[in-house]
Amino acid sequence: MTQVEVVTIGDELLLGFTVDTNAAHLARALAGIGMHIERRTTVGDDPAEIEHVVREALERSGAVITTGGLGPTSDDLTRQSIAGVFGRGMHLDEAHLAWMEERWRRRFDRPLPAANRQQAMIPDGAEKLENRHGSAPGIWLEDERGRWVAMLPGVPREMRGMLADTLLPRLVQRTTAGIVVRSTTLRTTGIGESALADQIDSMGGGPLGVSLAYLPSIAGVDLRLTVKDVPPAEADALLARAAARLRARVGQAMYGEDDADLAAVVLEACRTRKLTIAVAESCTGGLLGARLTAIPGSSDVVLGGVIAYANSVKRDLLGVREESLREHGAVSEPVVREMAAGARRVTGASVGLAITGVAGPSGGTPDKPVGTVWIAADVEGAVEARLHKLWGDRDEIRQRAAQWTMELLRQRLRA
Repeated sequence: MTQVEVVTIGDELLLGFTVDTNAAHLARALAGIGMHIERRTTVGDDPAEIEHVVREALERSGAVITTGGLGPTSDDLTRQSIAGVFGRGMHLDEAHLAWMEERWRRRFDRPLPAANRQQAMIPDGAEKLENRHGSAPGIWLEDERGRWVAMLPGVPREMRGMLADTLLPRLVQRTTAGIVVRSTTLRTTGIGESALADQIDSMGGGPLGVSLAYLPSIAGVDLRLTVKDVPPAEADALLARAAARLRARVGQAMYGEDDADLAAVVLEACRTRKLTIAVAESCTGGLLGARLTAIPGSSDVVLGGVIAYANSVKRDLLGVREESLREHGAVSEPVVREMAAGARRVTGASVGLAITGVAGPSGGTPDKPVGTVWIAADVEGAVEARLHKLWGDRDEIRQRAAQWTMELLRQRLRA
């Protein structure tokens, strides 16, 4: 058995108040032991809907993992709903209830709230899955045909802990020995999805031998390589060959692999060269500085910066000339070049990065519409500026501007 369906449960997921990170984590973890998620479904806190969705998933695949609905409140209805799928009743697990009562006395110095008693209600014939990270046990329910449902909590910290501690070891025993699903990701920026596809489609040497997915985002386009149902050594070899071919083809646009962050890449390049960074930001309002300083250890590279929203701040703190502002406007090449130079001068940094633009939704003109952004990198006195016509809403334009500025510096340091 290598296929499973995932059902995530909760009104908060359907309403968009909570982002479903559990399903993504499950997919990655299960792929590592050779299991495929063939379908993912989200359902609200309605017992009839939970039962209906799980019943259909069980009939299709015979293997279902659910997250959510194991808590102490009236909308936590997963246990009894899935017990109904199997035609099972419910009973109070006295041992788990006693454990929760002791846990509450030890940790909170008070009696167990009455609402939490329902977390000790277990479907007849089910096995508890140990939860070392919270009070609700996971539940394993299986029928005489070998079909099963594994119920995990919805709290991500608890779900991830239980998955690693308890469920994955059990599932490993049910998967085909020595067969895996593995992926690697090559991260690119500064090139569009269609242009990237044209480069790769025209690449010689035949098919890659692995599946390739294009994953565009504000940060760029990720190239996800995946191989399924092969032994680990073969999977590693296939991925390594395919990744090497893609690197050779799109290497200039690629800045890292898997979870690489462009900010971390830029910081490491500066660290290697013993360079320091300062930023001067107008339309991004500190976003570039935040991206850089979010990386642990950035303090040995990033000295500081100036949020120069007003022209007076550009002039008085960064030394932008009044003539440049008057003749060319705040969103212009002369101004962004002087902002980058000013960031270096006032902080003593080796590198000055600057951004000025029109992020919208208002403020655009026929000559400088919303999305017009100038960026600059001053590396030890040598300044390069570039104009970008960015798209999206205000937040997307600002994020793209920060990404492009870091990419400009990465390119400068590669030269």
